[in-house]
Amino acid sequence: MSRAATHSEARADATEPGPAVRLRRIRKAFGAIVAADGIDLEIGEGEFFTMLGPSGSGKTTLLRMIAGFELPDDGRIELSGADVTGQPPYLRNVNTVFQDYALFPHMTVLENVEYGLRVRRVPRADRRARAERALGLVRLTGLGQRRPVQLSGGQRQRVALARAIVNEPEVLLLDEPLGALDLKLRQEMQTELKRIQREVGITFVYVTHDQEEALTMSDRVAIMNRGRIEQLGSPTEVYERPATEFVAGFIGVSNLIERDGRRITIRPEKVRLLEEGDPPPSGARVEPGTIVEATYLGVLTRFVVALDSGDKLVAARQNLETAGNEVDSTGRRVRVSWRPDHEYEITPQSPSEEEP
Repeated sequence: MSRAATHSEARADATEPGPAVRLRRIRKAFGAIVAADGIDLEIGEGEFFTMLGPSGSGKTTLLRMIAGFELPDDGRIELSGADVTGQPPYLRNVNTVFQDYALFPHMTVLENVEYGLRVRRVPRADRRARAERALGLVRLTGLGQRRPVQLSGGQRQRVALARAIVNEPEVLLLDEPLGALDLKLRQEMQTELKRIQREVGITFVYVTHDQEEALTMSDRVAIMNRGRIEQLGSPTEVYERPATEFVAGFIGVSNLIERDGRRITIRPEKVRLLEEGDPPPSGARVEPGTIVEATYLGVLTRFVVALDSGDKLVAARQNLETAGNEVDSTGRRVRVSWRPDHEYEITPQSPSEEEP
């Protein structure tokens, strides 16, 4: 039986089960900088939840308050229904994985993973068996006697993860854990993290500024900006239906145009370039324009089209055929089209929210 199933059954008899994490009106300021501006949030048990946002958006401060490393100026923090707002980190059933791994260089891999269990005075045989299982889970079986310096960056990150998981926390907090890895290894670890989370059933609360990480791994994503949650939803919801101008611009590339007094967004992959003589799809919006920029990106080519109406649209076309000649299309007259159900009205960004 999975850990998630065991927790669910254990909570079935509780009068007030509560989510794994509940934040109520959390506020935190550092001088004039408001890192958390009255945040309300619930994170479900066994959920892979990501807080996504640029530097200074408040995501790491919120994570540190859940961990107990920072105390809120106001509000309440609950873990599994219990108020832990004033509790120190060691009394909270959470563990944190950091970007810099924080491994002990003088210890072996196995000793690093066992460390938390040793502090809790778990018997030697039990902690050794649990540490070996944790290393197997992160696919490091047989490397227990190596030192951290003998491992690659990706392997050290797996050791840090095993050390956190072996303690069987209710919630695992991950603060930009893949930020130090190169792109290929980071993409591999995204898949591994999601696999591990599903196997252990622990609630993961993940902080990143990387949109791809958030969309790849998460059950839900909170898009943060200036100490507030701009939008909360599944990866599909926040990407396909951004609620605000900030969300539309922060996640991927998005077109923002004015139509009939409304501010609407359309993703580039939803915009089609019509060749001369191509009939537009039934019911589609069609506008003429001129290609002013074409960029070859390998899997696709991205076009910037200046519309006759004065707006600009970005269109992305997948390179199903060799497309090297597309970069020479600057100045070509085209028509662009998109389906009305692919455009979404958004809340404009107020002047006070604009980046300096």
